[in-house]
Amino acid sequence: MAWNEPGGGDNKDPWGNRGDQGPPDLDEAIRKLQAQLSGIFGGGKGGGSGRGSAGLSGGVLGLGLFAVIVVYLVMGIYQVDQQERAVIFRFGAALEEPEGPGLHWNPPIIDEVDVINVTQVQSHSHQSLMLTRDENIVDVSLTVQWVVDDAIDYRVNVKDPTVSLTHATESALRHVVGSSNMDQVITDGREAIAAEVQERLQAYLNSYGTGIFIRKVNIDRSAPPSQVEDAFNDVQKAKEDRQRFINQATAYLEQVVPEARGRAQRQIEEANAYRDQVIAQSEGEAQRFEKLLAEYSQAKEVTRDRLYLDALESVFANSSKVMVDVEGGNNLMYLPLDQLSRQRTGGGLEIDQSMMDNAVERILREVNKARNNGGRIRGN
Repeated sequence: MAWNEPGGGDNKDPWGNRGDQGPPDLDEAIRKLQAQLSGIFGGGKGGGSGRGSAGLSGGVLGLGLFAVIVVYLVMGIYQVDQQERAVIFRFGAALEEPEGPGLHWNPPIIDEVDVINVTQVQSHSHQSLMLTRDENIVDVSLTVQWVVDDAIDYRVNVKDPTVSLTHATESALRHVVGSSNMDQVITDGREAIAAEVQERLQAYLNSYGTGIFIRKVNIDRSAPPSQVEDAFNDVQKAKEDRQRFINQATAYLEQVVPEARGRAQRQIEEANAYRDQVIAQSEGEAQRFEKLLAEYSQAKEVTRDRLYLDALESVFANSSKVMVDVEGGNNLMYLPLDQLSRQRTGGGLEIDQSMMDNAVERILREVNKARNNGGRIRGN
C-alpha cells in the first residue's frame, strides 16, 4: 500500500511528517542530506554533524582557492624567443620597454602580452598604373622587404601597420615615377628609382611612427600598358637601331681619322727627311767639288785622269759586259765581267780583288792605247 493511500494506518511520509498532510520541511531535508554526507566522509553523528559539515566546507573552499591561485600563476608564465620581443599592456597602457628573450611572468588579466617577431623579413607587393613626367602611362610592380624595428611603435602607434605600409608605398612610388621620364622608369633608371622609393618610403613610415624598417625595394616590372606594348616595342627597337648606327659611325670615325692623321704625319716626316737628305747631299757635293777644285788646281792631269777613272768605275759597276773598239783596226776586245763574279755571300755577288785589279790594269792599258790612237771604248 502506498504511503499516502487513505486508511493505510500510520502515515509513512518519507519527510517525517506524521499526522500532518502539509508540504515537507526543506530545512529538515537539507540537514538530513548533510548528515548523510558527513557519514560518508567520516564525520560524527547526532550533535557533531554541524561541526563536521562546517569543516568540510572550509576544506573544499581552501582547496579550490589554492587551485585557482596555482592556475593563475601558471597562466602568467610565457617564453620569448631570441627573434621576438614582448609588448606588455598593463591595464591597457603599454610599458615603455618590451620584454627581451627568455622566460617571463606577468599577472594575467592585469597584463596583456603581445609577442612580435622583430627579425623575420616580410614582403609586401604593390602594382599600379602611374603617370610619368612626360605624360606617359607605365605599369609598375614592386616588392618591399621590411622588418619590425620597434615593437612598441609597431603595436601601439598605428592601428594596422600593413595598411599604412601600403598607403605609404603608393604615395612614394607615385611621387618618384611622376618626377621621372618614361625611359628612365622602364630602362636603365629602375635601380635609381627603387633606391629613391625606398628612401622616401622610410621617411614616410618614420613620420607615421610605424616601427617598420625597409630592408630593400625591388622593381619587379616596369613596362607600358599591355594595350600599347607592341607600339612601344617598335619605338624602342627604332631607338636601339638609331643608337647602334651612331655607335658604328663613331667607331668608324675613331678608326679612320687617326689612320689619316698618321698617314699625313708620315708624309710630312718623309718630306722633311727628303728635304734634309737633299740639302745634306747638295752641301756634300758642294764641299766635294770645292775639294776637287783645290786638287785640280795643284795637279790638273792627275786629277783629270782620276775623275775619268772614277767615272768609268761607276759605269762598269752597273754593267756585266765591256766591249772596247779601237778605230783603224779589226780587233774588238770583250771583257766578261759577269764571269768574274765567283763568290756568293748572303745572296749577293763579290768579285775577286786580284781579278778586278788585273781587269782594271788591262782596261787602263787599252784606254791609253785607244786615247793615243784616237779610238773609243763602249760598255754594254
